[in-house]
Amino acid sequence: MIAPPVHKQRSDYAYYREIFAGRAMPFAYLDLDLLAENIRQVLARAGEKRVRLASKSLRSVAVIRRILEADSRFQGIMCYTAREAAFLASQGFDDLLIGYPTWNDQHLVTIAQMTATGTTVTLMVDSIEHVERIERIAQRQGTQLSLCLEIDMSMNLPGLHFGVWRSPLRTAEQARPVLERIQGSPHVRLNGLMGYEAQIAGVGDKMPGQRAKNALIQQLKQRSIREVAQRRAALLDLIKGYGYELQLVNGGGTGSLHTTRLEAGITEITVGSGFYAPALFDNYRAFRYLPAAGYAIEIVRQPRPGIYTCLGGGYIASGATGQEKQPQPYLPAGTRLVPLEGAGEVQTPIRYTGAIPLHPGDPIFMRHSKAGELCEHFTHLLLVADGAIQDEVTTYRGDGQCFL
Repeated sequence: MIAPPVHKQRSDYAYYREIFAGRAMPFAYLDLDLLAENIRQVLARAGEKRVRLASKSLRSVAVIRRILEADSRFQGIMCYTAREAAFLASQGFDDLLIGYPTWNDQHLVTIAQMTATGTTVTLMVDSIEHVERIERIAQRQGTQLSLCLEIDMSMNLPGLHFGVWRSPLRTAEQARPVLERIQGSPHVRLNGLMGYEAQIAGVGDKMPGQRAKNALIQQLKQRSIREVAQRRAALLDLIKGYGYELQLVNGGGTGSLHTTRLEAGITEITVGSGFYAPALFDNYRAFRYLPAAGYAIEIVRQPRPGIYTCLGGGYIASGATGQEKQPQPYLPAGTRLVPLEGAGEVQTPIRYTGAIPLHPGDPIFMRHSKAGELCEHFTHLLLVADGAIQDEVTTYRGDGQCFL
């Protein structure tokens, strides 16, 4: 008989219940064996492109460091705020790309001071106003700041905006005035170009019970893939015409690795969620990562046969609300939320039809809908490998940090 894969042998309910026996709940954990497999998958899917880590999907210094050290193709971090970038720099990290515009003067001063002491930080811009605000701070601080121009990758159709609302710059002509403003200042320099094709990378196309919608999303994705590549190539041609030599051309995400890597102009792809593999990422046709991160909640009562009520557990994901943003019961097999209650602030009833006897004090293992948001609810992650807890590391919250 052929033995099942290691992750199948080591990721069932009995395996985790034994590892965590006696551990007070709730707690969050990261399975290092499954993380290692996800790392291998990310590298294989990225091809020859570099991979920049999306810190918002990890939110633990120890985990970020572990992944960066796993392979030389992991280079740099995409941060989500200037304060987070400063914190990561204080932890010894470099090559920090702030993925969203920074407007606050004091935060820009902090970035200028970091740059002056040798940290490589790149600020995101998409307007002349952004450039001029950064330029003023850089001039006042006597330094030159590095910029990344963000372009819009969404697809506009009659009655449908397929994508997210980010940069106002869609075309080469719209970007030209911003490029010329950057070129005209000695206090800023253009270091990179970024375009996030969220409608490809961040939208599932294999949602249960939604066959018609899935088919439509798959068609829209295929059309958008072509449009994204054309738009990015046109912007790169324009930038080269101004004589810029970019250090980074960033695109994609976990859900678009296999398509973004095909663009010749791309130098790096940002990945975050693929390492933890939250529940939302079960709903993609092209790939399936392993559920490396999760949390445990404790059964505290049984109101009737087949219903077990747990303490806490209602960690709802951000974004447009819907059933898919609720955390999902993971183990034991046969667990599911009660639709009329869902996952609650102080109690979560679980309907269970499995074969393993459950009792008060037993854990129910859950998966968050998104990746890094799990770490906003816990100060530590228990690192598991080879059937035992190997370490306990802090999250951003455990480090006393809260950036958004």
